[in-house]
Amino acid sequence: MRGRTLTAALVLAVATALTVPITPSASASAPSRTVTPAPLAAPDIAVANVQAHLTQFQAIAQQNGGHRRAGSAGYTASVAYVKGRLQAAGYTVTEQVCTSCVYRSNNLIAEWPAGPTDQVVMFGAHLDGVSSGPGINDNASGSAVLLENALVLAQQRPTMTKRVRFAWWTDEEQGLNGSEFYVRSLSAAQRGYVKGYYNFDMVGSTNAGYFINRITSTTAAPLKAYWDSLGLQPEENREGQGRSDDYPFQQAGIPTSGYAAGASARKTSTQAAKWGGTSGASYDPCYHRSCDTTSNVSATVLNRNADGIAYAIWQLAVSGGTSVPASSTT
Repeated sequence: MRGRTLTAALVLAVATALTVPITPSASASAPSRTVTPAPLAAPDIAVANVQAHLTQFQAIAQQNGGHRRAGSAGYTASVAYVKGRLQAAGYTVTEQVCTSCVYRSNNLIAEWPAGPTDQVVMFGAHLDGVSSGPGINDNASGSAVLLENALVLAQQRPTMTKRVRFAWWTDEEQGLNGSEFYVRSLSAAQRGYVKGYYNFDMVGSTNAGYFINRITSTTAAPLKAYWDSLGLQPEENREGQGRSDDYPFQQAGIPTSGYAAGASARKTSTQAAKWGGTSGASYDPCYHRSCDTTSNVSATVLNRNADGIAYAIWQLAVSGGTSVPASSTT
């Protein structure tokens, strides 16, 4: 997440069951019957796989001057890693050169080639970090949970009711420049196709809060529903308002939401009582520091974010996707 420079339980909504007639094979007089398929549940995202992506991002930083700042060799290698995994999984992948960015570099856009092209749901995270460290919680964590969700969607190949588009943004740390460039590049018709944009910035903080952007909005409903099913009592992401890549989409009139686990703001005693952790300490003690490594990420928090994203994808874009969360006890 860039620096500050810009001004209970889940309601179980199960889809209407499909009835499939069974043709009797023994005799024409045998009674007909129907079967009701089980609702299509969102997959459980393996946190170990997400952590493996984080390990890759840290290795990339170590091999390239210790960071993954936009425009650097570490950033370019990060793009290549994500792009290679997505192309192998069957995504349509595009690199968009951001000519107005502080550090000239590329956004990475990946679209799953199924579902109506004029009904798009986007999920994004910034891939760049600051030059002071490898940027693992900020924001390899968001990048990794999106990458693994994209790979699982490709593995499962469900029937899609909407088109899912993933994005990894450049130059966020210099002013949301990559996402702003992308939004400005869309025509009015293309902006209208995007029915919602979901942003994930710092989703593994070790002294975590459970925050949702625009928590009372319709767009936020599936994200909140999943965390409500875990009894997490999420709150509005006030610290992140105007500071991450959902902001250019919001300014363009596109509905937005997203998850965050907190940056340099301090956890209150009330939050510590319901979420655990240390009252009076930063949500992320290594925010924009060299210690933002794989040791600076909570596996539990990372897992809850990854599974919540999967639930939202299935709710929003998969046929028959209204269902009980598959990992509601994690």
